[in-house]
Amino acid sequence: MAAQAVPEARFGDALRAAAGELPPGLRTRFAPAATGYLHLGHVANALVVWGVARATAGSVVLRIEDHDRQRCRPEYEAALLDDLAALGFSPDEPPIDSFRTRTASAYRQRDNGAAYEAAVARLDAASLVYACDCSRTTFAAWSAAHGRAWSRPGCPGGCAGRSLRRGRAGLTLRLALGGGDEAWTDLVLGRQVGEPVGAQAGGDLPIRDRHGNWTYALCVVVDDMRHRIDLVIRGEDLLDATPAQVRLGRLLGRAEPPLFLHHPLIRRADGHKLSKADGATSVRELLAAGNTAALLRERAAGVIGLPEGWQ
Repeated sequence: MAAQAVPEARFGDALRAAAGELPPGLRTRFAPAATGYLHLGHVANALVVWGVARATAGSVVLRIEDHDRQRCRPEYEAALLDDLAALGFSPDEPPIDSFRTRTASAYRQRDNGAAYEAAVARLDAASLVYACDCSRTTFAAWSAAHGRAWSRPGCPGGCAGRSLRRGRAGLTLRLALGGGDEAWTDLVLGRQVGEPVGAQAGGDLPIRDRHGNWTYALCVVVDDMRHRIDLVIRGEDLLDATPAQVRLGRLLGRAEPPLFLHHPLIRRADGHKLSKADGATSVRELLAAGNTAALLRERAAGVIGLPEGWQ
């Protein structure tokens, strides 16, 4: 089981120490989803990403994660580009205005279906991919009947052995990850070991959902390999997703996983993280209300405990 992220009160010191030990020239990325407007949680993540890159003479890749065709919108992509510019965040690769041309980009997921198809074909050649008709209801029914969540390879319906026809609507493609642990290094938490398949994962990894979208879990690993990312900086809510992503990378030929750095989240008063889906106040609303970019950066930095002067 992965460790928990460090408290905000200690995160600043841990981050500064970690950045001081990194080799120069690492490639990291800022990868927002075009499913809504940026909020303060995104500002916090950007501060860590750009701060570590600048402290280590590294570079920041901007990626638009719009694999979810039902929820992503061109207007959200345009807005997040505007907000990044207003906040003073400029990627090293590609030029931010290259996204505004609306031509195909190697850094926009919906333009790179062939890369995901090729990755799945490689996994399929190793007999690791299967179609599954289990839904959330199926998993919930199994849990109710057994008094615990599904927490092992496969799925409740035994779909790996059923040879379901993949062309059918409503089927999920899953990747048989197998058992055993995966190890990786988190720059703040140290050496980590975790199971790719567990209660958090809910069985074998979905790589294409029932709507035909490639999943985040697949795309992020393929893209980090394509973009030569060797340092992944993200919120602590994705800590438990790391073992499966490390396993997937290894199955796709990545000999060593990237370094990881999981940082604290900005949370609501009830303890839940800020979310676009829950109507978190957007950066553009805060700027329109008279807040300066410097104030928003300072506010986000203070909440997650960034070192003084980091932003």
